[in-house]
Amino acid sequence: MQKRPAGAARSGVATAGAFAAGLGVLLTGGAAKAQSLTVLPVNIEMPSGQLASTLTVLNQGTAETSVQVRALAWSQVNGVEQLKPSDEVQISPPIVTIAAGGTQVVRLVLRHAPQGHEDTFRILLDQVPPPASPGTVRVALRLSIPVFAEPETRALPHMQFHVENDAGQAYLVATNDGTRHDTFRDLTLTTSTGTALKTVASASPYVLAGATDRWRIGTEGHPVTTGETFHLAGHADIGTLDQSVAVVAHP
Repeated sequence: MQKRPAGAARSGVATAGAFAAGLGVLLTGGAAKAQSLTVLPVNIEMPSGQLASTLTVLNQGTAETSVQVRALAWSQVNGVEQLKPSDEVQISPPIVTIAAGGTQVVRLVLRHAPQGHEDTFRILLDQVPPPASPGTVRVALRLSIPVFAEPETRALPHMQFHVENDAGQAYLVATNDGTRHDTFRDLTLTTSTGTALKTVASASPYVLAGATDRWRIGTEGHPVTTGETFHLAGHADIGTLDQSVAVVAHP
C-alpha cells in the first residue's frame, strides 16, 4: 500500500461521508440535504486535543422547521452498523426550531478525550414534521453525520484483506486491527486470468478501528475456488490499494 504524501487532502467518497435514513435525502456539494434541510459539514474529524466542533443547519424551505439532534456511539460488529445511546457527546441545543431561510449552529463537545484509539459517533438530525392536514401524510426525515475523534497518541488504520468463500457466495473481507478508521472506494478484484469481478459496496464506506466489514462479490461465470488468488485495487484514506488477496473457506 502506498502512503499518501504528507499534507495531501483526502479524496471524497461516493456518500460524501454521510448516510441518511428516510425519504428525499441526497448529498450535493459537500452538504447533507434532506428536502429543504441542509447540514454542514458532512463529516466531522476532531484531531488530537480537540474536544469541540460545530454543525451548521440551514432551513432552505418556505416554512419554519424543528430538528432534534442526538449523539450515538457508533461501532461495527460483523459488518453491521451498531448505534447506541451515548452521553459522551454533549449537544447544544439538542432541539432547534429554524425559521424559513434561517441558520442554526449546533455545538458538539466531547466529555472525555479518546484513549488509545479513535472514538466514533453518529450525530442524528431528525426533522420533526408539523401536524398533517386531513388526507395528507408527513414524512420524518433523518440525516446522519459521522464524527471521528482521535486520541492523543497517533492513530492509524491497519488493514488486512482476504476473499471468503461462503457456501458458493464470495465476499471481500476487510479487517482493521489498527486504531483509526479507513475509508474505501472504487474497489475492484481481478482474477489470475484477467477477469474483473464486481464488488457490491456495504452500507458504509468506512471500516472502523477494531472492526471487520465485507463486500459481496459478483462471480457470475467465474466460480470462486478456495486457494485461488485475486488482485485487489482501489483507494483508501491511507493510500492506494494494490495487492494480492487469497481466497479462504468460510470459518
